[in-house]
Amino acid sequence: MFRGFATVLLLVISNAFMTLAWYGHIAFKSRLERFGAMAIIFLSWGIALFEYCFQVPANRIGSAEFGGPFSIWELKVVQEVISLTVFAIFALVFMKSDSLRWNHIAGFLCLILAAYFIFRK
Repeated sequence: MFRGFATVLLLVISNAFMTLAWYGHIAFKSRLERFGAMAIIFLSWGIALFEYCFQVPANRIGSAEFGGPFSIWELKVVQEVISLTVFAIFALVFMKSDSLRWNHIAGFLCLILAAYFIFRK
């Protein structure tokens, strides 16, 4: 139980850094406009370093290969559900130009169905 919870918690933290690294330069455009593309790339790489500092341990703790509760397939689907959830929260809070629409929700429901089928024994 602990390993599963720790895996999910670490993946949430990892995905927060990932989302910031990948989309932060768009969300915070007004603060970063003065920097060139290379500076933004290096900034994103620096942020992504923290992503990997949490994701690699999460995958090792959660993987059945290392005594965790998840098969590699389950671990990947958990990662994707967390990734889209963190992204949705980020987009709703920081990206005021886009809104959550019915088709986004339908896509999330499909992902939940994917998780159901992957975890089905």
